[in-house]
Amino acid sequence: MKVYADNAATTKMSPTAISAMVAVMENDFGNPSSLYSIGQSAKEVLEQARSDIAAVINADPQEILFTSGGSEADNQALRSAAEIGRKKGKKHIISTPFEHHAILHTLNKLEQEGYEVTLLPVHEEGIVRIEELEAAIREDTCLVTIMFANNEIGTVQPIAEIGEVCHKHGVLFHTDAVQAAGHLPIDVKAMHIDMLSSSAHKYHGPKGVGFLYARKGIALTNLIEGGAQEKGKRAGTENVPGIAAMAAALKEAAGHMTENARHQSALRDRLIKGLSEIPHSALNGDAVHRLPGNVNFCFEGIEGESLLLLLDDRGISASSGSACTSGSLDPSHVLLSIGRVHDVAHGSLRLTLGEDITEEEVDYLIRNVQEVVDYLRSFSPFWRDLEDGKRPHIL
Repeated sequence: MKVYADNAATTKMSPTAISAMVAVMENDFGNPSSLYSIGQSAKEVLEQARSDIAAVINADPQEILFTSGGSEADNQALRSAAEIGRKKGKKHIISTPFEHHAILHTLNKLEQEGYEVTLLPVHEEGIVRIEELEAAIREDTCLVTIMFANNEIGTVQPIAEIGEVCHKHGVLFHTDAVQAAGHLPIDVKAMHIDMLSSSAHKYHGPKGVGFLYARKGIALTNLIEGGAQEKGKRAGTENVPGIAAMAAALKEAAGHMTENARHQSALRDRLIKGLSEIPHSALNGDAVHRLPGNVNFCFEGIEGESLLLLLDDRGISASSGSACTSGSLDPSHVLLSIGRVHDVAHGSLRLTLGEDITEEEVDYLIRNVQEVVDYLRSFSPFWRDLEDGKRPHIL
């Protein structure tokens, strides 16, 4: 049996998205900036996609800016808010230590440029506390950027409450919703979200395309200069086939969100229960406030890389954290931020389920993870020291 359980890294394109993409490639291949009919046909596709995406998150179509993905959208959101703040003499930004590196690395750059960054604790459950956020807001705070749902441990933040606090204090609120869009309900107006980032390949669209929602009145800072595309805020001929596929995928995901979440959550909980039976293991992140398909565990006494390779031999595709850091030997910054020590954080496993996951596949995951963990521990000197009492168990 083969089980793909790394949907947080990327998802398989849906037939609906592929069909939309191919149709544009075949029929609406013109440049949407051109005045002749083939170009204007492509322009119509572009604007229909903008409207479809806006409808899913309750935005105005003109508030949707197409990008190459979530990382670009994150960068533009932070750069824009920082510039708005600078012009007002406000150079303080609030975030968390377990954001995606597209956020954290941009914050590091801004610190080098004279901005001050406060990283709120996310605590053992991986969730921001509203009272700590409100206490951190200052007169010179120009931005709060907190991810909607974490890409590694799947915890979902109280976004509406965060947005309400930011709105009350007149501070811009950006959320990286790359993992949330298409999987959780999003209403940018009700949640007081000023800017939001999304990437198509996380909800069965193509790679290399995403969007930034920016509320009307927010002056965006350009990352790419050139032509007048996207109202002059993102130069370069639009990826019309990719954008059409993204809109089709998001619309489809939103239409089946409730039933998909119910199905995934039930099997996610079955998986959590099965893996919890492994001695000296621990679920990472809150058990309830998490994405429907996310399961992240630490297993004491093993290395995550060995676990992944042996699971791959058994037909299981999984990860030990973010795909963006899979080449790093350092333990996950996300796991460290919730208090996992280095030795334990190295033995992590992320299983992210798709909407078509079956009970049989979940049981296959449970059985094989249990067997591989037992196998790896059987010849681990570190595990032997733990079992012999030479080292204390942490989990």
